Amino acid sequence: MNKRTLLLPGIGDSDNCHWQSLWQVLRTDFVRVQQRDWEQAVCAEWVANLELAVAQGDENVVLVAHSLGCLLVAHWAAQTRLKIKGALLVAPPSPTSTTAAEVFRTMTSGFLPMPVQKLNFASIVVASSNDPYSNLDFSLSCATSWGSQFANIGDAGHINSSSGLDSWNEGFALYQQLAI
Repeated sequence: MNKRTLLLPGIGDSDNCHWQSLWQVLRTDFVRVQQRDWEQAVCAEWVANLELAVAQGDENVVLVAHSLGCLLVAHWAAQTRLKIKGALLVAPPSPTSTTAAEVFRTMTSGFLPMPVQKLNFASIVVASSNDPYSNLDFSLSCATSWGSQFANIGDAGHINSSSGLDSWNEGFALYQQLAI
């Protein structure tokens, strides 16, 4: 079994204090999917890069997405024929959130409308009750549409380095549910 985990950051990539980066330092089987431009996200390019990365593994690949990376997974899943084991989808941004709407308008291309069909792999959507880029109703609707489990972790902001989660052990436990 060749288990690989692909990390899918959102806009700006994940800085060195972000839990995704900390997980990558601790685990040699965690690989960040690189994007040409982390500041101006083009959905078709990001999907193509994810497709190439998944194709290098086998069906035991697990995706760990944050923010816009969650929408990347939804777009990729709607187009791919490749199979994966599962996806941890953390803090999907809501296009109707005032903060996220500005990001969608100025920093992304092609991510809207967001696919809402059921994913063909196990998944968990993780949300925070005080995320400035989303809200619990939107995150729950994503989980319902995608056929994902739903986890509300309380007040944790955008579940990024500003949230002070360090290596976010609770999130790693959710990841392990998908990886076993």
